[in-house]
Amino acid sequence: MASTKEYLDFVLEQLSELDEVSSRAMMGEYILYYRGKVFGGIYDNRLLVKPVSVAVQLIPDAELELPYDGAKEMILVDDVDNREFLCELVRNMWEELPEKKRKNPKKS
Repeated sequence: MASTKEYLDFVLEQLSELDEVSSRAMMGEYILYYRGKVFGGIYDNRLLVKPVSVAVQLIPDAELELPYDGAKEMILVDDVDNREFLCELVRNMWEELPEKKRKNPKKS
């Protein structure tokens, strides 16, 4: 089941106090970025974030779920109605997120 644009818009509104939050549609789902780094995504109308240590600390009893078959487990964020918590979570995750992968130039 693909995620809805309405759910994406709701999550982005919840994160609106953060600068530089963006999304990219990918195969019916949405990848979420903060300051150029992927922190999670919307999969089947669920907010899932990368299981970096600060996220595990902030949501210690969170369920780990697969965004799609063959993917790594991610943390399910149940409390999407809590704007303050969501912003704190994403803001604190940023330092631990990997840098954006650079594309290698094509060799001829």
